[in-house]
Amino acid sequence: MTNTPADNLDLTVRRKRLGVTQRQIGAVLGAAVSAISDFENGHRDTLPHARGRREYLSALDEISGKSGTADVDADANTAAEQKLWGGRFEGATDELVEAYNASIDFDRRLYREDIEGSIAHAKMLAQQEIIGAEDCTAIVEGLLAIRDEIDAGEFRFRIDREDIHLNIEGALAERIGEAAGRLHTARSRNDQIATDMRLFVRAACDEAATRLCEMRGALIALADVEASTVMPGYTHLQRAQPILLAHHLLAYEAMFARDTARIMQTRARANVLPLGAGALAGVTYPIDRDFVARELGFDSVAGNSLDAVSDRDFVVDFHSAAALAMVHLSRMAEEVILWSTAEFGFAKLDDAFSTGSSIMPQKKNPDVAELARGKSARVLGNLVQALTLIKGQPLAYNKDMQEDKESLFDTVDTFFISFAVMSAMLPTLKFNAERGAEMAVADFALATDVADYLAKRGVPFREAHAAVGALIAQCEREGKIFDDLTLSDYREAHEAFEEDVLAIGLDSSLAARAAEGGTAPEAVAAQLAAAHTRLDAERAQ
Repeated sequence: MTNTPADNLDLTVRRKRLGVTQRQIGAVLGAAVSAISDFENGHRDTLPHARGRREYLSALDEISGKSGTADVDADANTAAEQKLWGGRFEGATDELVEAYNASIDFDRRLYREDIEGSIAHAKMLAQQEIIGAEDCTAIVEGLLAIRDEIDAGEFRFRIDREDIHLNIEGALAERIGEAAGRLHTARSRNDQIATDMRLFVRAACDEAATRLCEMRGALIALADVEASTVMPGYTHLQRAQPILLAHHLLAYEAMFARDTARIMQTRARANVLPLGAGALAGVTYPIDRDFVARELGFDSVAGNSLDAVSDRDFVVDFHSAAALAMVHLSRMAEEVILWSTAEFGFAKLDDAFSTGSSIMPQKKNPDVAELARGKSARVLGNLVQALTLIKGQPLAYNKDMQEDKESLFDTVDTFFISFAVMSAMLPTLKFNAERGAEMAVADFALATDVADYLAKRGVPFREAHAAVGALIAQCEREGKIFDDLTLSDYREAHEAFEEDVLAIGLDSSLAARAAEGGTAPEAVAAQLAAAHTRLDAERAQ
């Protein structure tokens, strides 16, 4: 194992007795705390000099000026030494509080955003001559090296450093020394985390928009393939009127197009720089917030420092937009589940997107669609969590805000995987066009066309509606369908029926609904062309 300051403990004990400086002792103390942490977390086989923990801590007691040997006391002293905010504290943080307070287990995910923001901040400080150019260079190079180390999975996150900010700053101090302490000039963790979160949400919006566009592309492509496939349209889950399957698919594309717009509106509202707000009241240095905004790609800077550090509206915005998109995805998933049942029989699931039963050999379950339907519940719950989190907080920043991250990360991850897998599943669906056409006219689904026939001949629609309703009731009593009726049967229901009523059928029903947005083939073709154009334009932006 490479020799570290922690391995010099014995030498430092001897130097303590000879009057070595506190600064030199402090360096060994810090490394010793890390050695203990690594030992207890299984990252180090033994403590330096093969000592036991108590003996090791006793040596630490001596060089730190303590007389006792109790583990708690020694831990208290070394922990207080290491806290970057610990200057006014004499006692140590309780171990249980240490674990409760720490967020590094989840906010480590923000390391790239945190480093990106810190680099921009350091460059601004140097430009404004708040720190020196050499310090800036050392800070930037050190941060980039830390980023590469984290990317490679070689960075050790420490719970005693609480969060991603202090882990990175602490590691930077170990790398470049005193210059690292200048990075936090004119900055608080309050505006720092607000910046990290906005950078994260901005990137999440970009990815979410991409996933939505992929889904819309899959729906449009499937609508192209199934342009002539007919199916029953439903209201109240009862067969209502014949429609084209492409028309139905494009309805979901329209929903997801609105979701895309909401996501991009969220991005615009999130793209405001809070850095420079300090803890809450602004900072006392001549900073250039516009410089930082340009470096990080923000559209503007937050105008009120209190609001800047406490605002999580953009997090709620993302939850809200994602929740509604997941609701739309859940509705579509429900349709796929229904269509693939024997009772409906409209679609067949591909083996790659189905699972079986551990006991029933015949089963082919729509688990992908069911999971998408189920996972929408988590995203809806996360929205409620975020709203509840902020509803009682006074200005400005409060520790409650630490709880805004896990739910956000979960929403992002759930959204991304759900849309990815459902987009991949759609092209594999095989539709039964014959079954769709058969069911499209079943259960008197052409009744509205028959009523419209009378209305177009001057019969008040309510009168026509009543006449056709009575005709259907008679058919049900006699076990007939419309195809079984003669002109005489129709005229018994209403005298305005003529011979051409017998020509009403599936094709005429579809063709009659040619108004913009309707299900007539030419109307659906126009919707399909518009969807292509809209999606192509959005992808080109």
